[in-house]
Amino acid sequence: MQTILDELDWRGLVVQTTGREALGTALADGPVSLYCGFDPTASSLHVGHLTQVLTMRRFQLAGHKPFAVVGGATGLIGDPRMSGERVLNDESVVEGWVVNLRDQIAKLVDLEGEFGVRMVNNLDWTREISALEFLRDIGKHYRMGTMLAKETVARRLASEEGISYTEFSYQILQGLDFLELYRRYGVTLQYGGNDQWGNLLSGVDLIHKVEGADAHALTTPLVTKADGTKFGKSEGGAVWLDPEQTSPYAFHQFWLNASDADVVKYLRFFTFREAEDVAELERLTLEDPRRRAAQRALADDITTLVHGETATRQATEAAAVLFGKGDVRALDEQTVQAIARELPMQDLPSTTELADAFVATGIVESKGAARRAADQGGLTVNGEGVAADALAGDLAGHSPLPGGHLLLRRGRKSAAMVRLAG
Repeated sequence: MQTILDELDWRGLVVQTTGREALGTALADGPVSLYCGFDPTASSLHVGHLTQVLTMRRFQLAGHKPFAVVGGATGLIGDPRMSGERVLNDESVVEGWVVNLRDQIAKLVDLEGEFGVRMVNNLDWTREISALEFLRDIGKHYRMGTMLAKETVARRLASEEGISYTEFSYQILQGLDFLELYRRYGVTLQYGGNDQWGNLLSGVDLIHKVEGADAHALTTPLVTKADGTKFGKSEGGAVWLDPEQTSPYAFHQFWLNASDADVVKYLRFFTFREAEDVAELERLTLEDPRRRAAQRALADDITTLVHGETATRQATEAAAVLFGKGDVRALDEQTVQAIARELPMQDLPSTTELADAFVATGIVESKGAARRAADQGGLTVNGEGVAADALAGDLAGHSPLPGGHLLLRRGRKSAAMVRLAG
């Protein structure tokens, strides 16, 4: 019988544990209460966080009790980075980000039932502790040698900037979280990215020293690309879960553009497909990579999970239109809006001459260039060809798409939107 640890192993989601045999026994005897922390250092989670959120969902589907700690306290401090000190955000800003992250996590897990994920904020117990209590009751259990040996701390100490006591204390705060969750809810397992190993051990050691009890830690891999470039970045920067920061279309395209060398790994990490499905998609990728069957399955699964089935359909239909293969007039207003977000946009009066609209949107450089392109059959409005002598007509002569848009295109690669003013 396969256990949750076996599944995580197959998916490549286990890097380190505090003791594989002891953890395996605890999970087999279950249910185990466990947690993962998410610090609100931005207004949204990004795709890198999906490893942890979806691992939480896997644990709950296997009959364990997850806690999601959205760090209202640790988010005010910031986990030390190799690149230097973080900018400390105002408490009101962090409070807003806590709400955002809780809402995003809630959409990806189940909050109901015996194994429903429970949301907690570490500010609830940290704000109650005085500085003296923190130093006497928690700080006394930490040894400087161990804290200084942590890789991030050691590198920062060797740098010109050094490290503040504020960020140096982060590992104690994370250890305190594990201790409090153990005391309040019986949590005995913490997991996180492999760069968090030292912070996870902080809590394991603190529970052992203070309570005389055993606890467990598990780390997942830091996702990388086969070519060595950073995962989770697109041309526009980070790929966010917030649809206002990364549109569902751009989100879908990010996964659709996964390389053949990465796609099977991503299917294991980020989808809930079984081994047989993943093996079949791997076979299709090897035999006919041009079909991009694995990439389509990956993009559809994750976009549906994060944004819903409607957003996935709209992203797929928008992609077809943007690449000159779909009928733009068959699309609903939301999908037209999705396309509009991805293209250059101009607000123009309906009395604007069509040739001027092609120039204003940057599709052609001049009216003469528009006429030459039309003579070659290369210009369209809403998918319909434009003759050279029609360029003198105004935009009012073309029926707008839902939302008052016109899609102007030259060939398959150059397109823009016009929104009719008034």
